[in-house]
Amino acid sequence: MAGSALAGQDDDFLAARDAFRAGNARQLAAFAARLKDTPLEVYVAYYQLKLNLDTADAASVREFLARPDDTPLIGRMRAEWLKVLGKKQQWDLFDSEYPKVQAPDVELTCYGLQSRMRQQDVMGEVHELWFSPKEMPESCAVLFDAAISRGVIGERDIWKRLNMALEAGNVTLAKSLAARLSGNLAISPVALERAMDNPARYLAKAAVRSEGQRRVALFALMRLAKQSPDNAVAQFSRIKSHFTEKERAYFFGWLGYEGARKHDPRALSWYEDAGELNDQQKAWKVRAALRARDWKTVLSGIEVMGSAQQSEATWRYWKARALQALGRRQDALEIFVPLSAEHTFYGELAREEISDTPVLSGMQPPFHPEKKDIEEMERMPGIQRAIALYRMDLRIDALREWNWAIRGFNDQQLLTAAELARRHEMYDRAINTADKTVLMHDFSLRYLAPYRPIMRQHIEENGLEEAWVFGLMRQESRFVTTARSGVGATGLMQIMPATAHWIAKKLGLRDYRSKLLGQLDTNLLLGMYYMKNMLASLDGSPVLASAAYNAGPGRARRWRDSKPMEGAIYVETIPFDETRDYVKKVMSNTMYYAEEFGAPQRSLKMRLGTIAPNPKDAADSGGGLE
Repeated sequence: MAGSALAGQDDDFLAARDAFRAGNARQLAAFAARLKDTPLEVYVAYYQLKLNLDTADAASVREFLARPDDTPLIGRMRAEWLKVLGKKQQWDLFDSEYPKVQAPDVELTCYGLQSRMRQQDVMGEVHELWFSPKEMPESCAVLFDAAISRGVIGERDIWKRLNMALEAGNVTLAKSLAARLSGNLAISPVALERAMDNPARYLAKAAVRSEGQRRVALFALMRLAKQSPDNAVAQFSRIKSHFTEKERAYFFGWLGYEGARKHDPRALSWYEDAGELNDQQKAWKVRAALRARDWKTVLSGIEVMGSAQQSEATWRYWKARALQALGRRQDALEIFVPLSAEHTFYGELAREEISDTPVLSGMQPPFHPEKKDIEEMERMPGIQRAIALYRMDLRIDALREWNWAIRGFNDQQLLTAAELARRHEMYDRAINTADKTVLMHDFSLRYLAPYRPIMRQHIEENGLEEAWVFGLMRQESRFVTTARSGVGATGLMQIMPATAHWIAKKLGLRDYRSKLLGQLDTNLLLGMYYMKNMLASLDGSPVLASAAYNAGPGRARRWRDSKPMEGAIYVETIPFDETRDYVKKVMSNTMYYAEEFGAPQRSLKMRLGTIAPNPKDAADSGGGLE
């Protein structure tokens, strides 16, 4: 289709979408006629049906669901209609369509159980569904009420879920659950509010006689430990005689966890007095041991994890490192060798433990699809829809269509699709699609380098390593120039507006305005300067600079130790899950880009380096979170 025709089709579709959002059925019908026989016609038909789905007759909905279009919209409409039917209790119609749903969400699952409850006992499944720290949809309420009235969900089950809610910080759910408890387990919703808002003040006057009162006090202690372990210890010491041995052990589990996340050197001693730990507490016990270079505790801490947690690349690597440090090299190799075949941060580090040469595993020549294969894939309606939606910057719908279209593809088809996405400048889809292959790999697609000529000048002017810049940008935006995060970070380099104004002032850009942040050259100018600034102010360490780019320089500095620390240990003990994962991926990306660019080989361990202590941090008793 010619460019002008595509532009006209895009304009019609965007107008149809606006008509749908405005509830204008007449305008929507007019644009539906203009978009007939195009790949996007199914969207307009969806919009038309969705406008009046609550009152639509079954024949109309079934006609849409029977369409031959291979699109996620069909399943989406089915799920939405089923929720309407469930809410209206139209179970015969519901039962005829529900078996066709592949992955029902919780709301739909509860409607399914409601329907089955009319003819069979589903209370066992309802009991399993009960244990969630989140509020559940209204469709689940009738099931839970029935289970409670029949005694299937008892007071201790309510108590357990309340504990889960408090551990997740969901006080709203905890208060609603507290209303169902009485006697020794009774909890005042007002007490929960006060414990959350000002835990120190609450604990100063808290009653701790009943089990319910002690639970609120433990919640307040958890909140206080997150703010200040010292204050939590002081308050607990004052009232600890009121708690049972199990409750005291529970407190020390959370104190150890919060202390470990704050890099408090006392965390391991607190863990010694803890009881049974959950997965996140176990992980942070090992991280505290890593910072203490206590390899025996690293090993024992990993060995008590569940099998699923132990199988994670993170804990396989650190278990092997612990075994190696304890003189069990052969046992370590039995973990390092299979791990080294994985294309992950820890897979790369494992390779370096068994080889002195920093060669990336599984590097293969670029894949070149046949022209006919590209043309055939480009004719697929689902691919056409994804490309069109992407062109109109309707990225969520485009992503759904693309992922639906490539489901079930083999490696060769995935690489063909990735190359097709690259040609259409859908760089994030190209990267993500190439990342899905199992045996065939094209790292030139996984690690695309668009805009390289434009970026090179900025990189050279700021004295930055090209591979690191691309490694960070790949993680920030996947090279989507219009990318915008939920908190307002914009463009290829995902710069926050306030940060952009600060950089512009530093650079003397008197005419800078916020709207310029979305322009490619301005975004690169500001972002590269910020990377240079972070690097210069943080010992020239790309690890610290990457952490600072994501979480701020103050945090990156405070997360250092009072003594020199191995870079991999610094990364693994970053308290923020998002930042920890981010830095690992940026540094791993950098390795692959260096290979793609033919840069001199440097091992990942060398790139991570040794993190020097901050003199100020060395004088402090512990770290902290902002």
